[in-house]
Amino acid sequence: MHNVYPLLMSTNFPSIYRDKLKIAQINLGYTCNQSCLHCHVNASPKRTEQMSLEVMRLTLNFIDINEIKIVDLTGGAPELNKNFKFFVKELSSRGCHIIDRCNLTIIFEKDQEKLAEFLKNNEIEIIASLPCYLEENVNRQRGNDVFEKSIKALKIFNKLGYGIANNLPLHLVYNPQGPTLPPDQKTLQNKYKEYLKNKYHIVFNKLFVITNMPIARFGSTLITKNQFNTYMNLLKDSFCKETLPNLMCKSLVSIDYLGNLYDCDFNQMLKIHMGDGIIKNVRDLSKIPEGQKIAIADHCYGCTAGNGSSCGGNLI
Repeated sequence: MHNVYPLLMSTNFPSIYRDKLKIAQINLGYTCNQSCLHCHVNASPKRTEQMSLEVMRLTLNFIDINEIKIVDLTGGAPELNKNFKFFVKELSSRGCHIIDRCNLTIIFEKDQEKLAEFLKNNEIEIIASLPCYLEENVNRQRGNDVFEKSIKALKIFNKLGYGIANNLPLHLVYNPQGPTLPPDQKTLQNKYKEYLKNKYHIVFNKLFVITNMPIARFGSTLITKNQFNTYMNLLKDSFCKETLPNLMCKSLVSIDYLGNLYDCDFNQMLKIHMGDGIIKNVRDLSKIPEGQKIAIADHCYGCTAGNGSSCGGNLI
């Protein structure tokens, strides 16, 4: 895999600073039952990195100190961490709103038969990746038979009340197939809703369109295809300053499986620690202050291109 880091470090991206910390996005490990082409984490079944119980406990203390009430669990497939249910219960006992970045097919893996019911019983918000509503495109990006399993999983979640009950939100995520910006979020959401309901009787709440980041597996693929510079030029030419106040890094901290702290999930993958360079791990048990400078590099243009991109979709 090509090293993308040297191509991103020199940047003229504007300086940005933290607002009040509201969200902890926690990567429970890079193990996944899929190997998606667009994955900025480079997750796969071959990855073995997992957050330990010790680091989970330290992370819970860090959450307490920073009074964080929204926790976004990601991976890999976060549910494959053997202590996933313990962590969820601990977060629930603190009154945290929990988000699970679910790839849908995980509920059919060994020992995950009761996962869907567990998510429902704990009223966990599901943000599920479905990079297209067409079978051919999904399987090309995520692997053979993934679309069929994803549809089956969505039907199971609908049956449990997800996407229907107010306390069980179900959102889907779209990623472009290649080095292009995502289309208009609202227009594509309407297409998703109409197609999935008419063809499969599936309903969901919102669609989030997310720009592919030029890092990890996707960035390496761009280099191989000699498309990296072209894609970076597209991101920079599409820069929208109106997105800057809403960047997710202003109110979010990203925590990796070792408890290391980053300004965002993408910086985590590039091993770019938090902007101040002082608070580096949950073991520090420090309160992250407002006004702290955020670490930036050229990939930040991916979040500010067009209508902007975050883990919650468009920024404007």
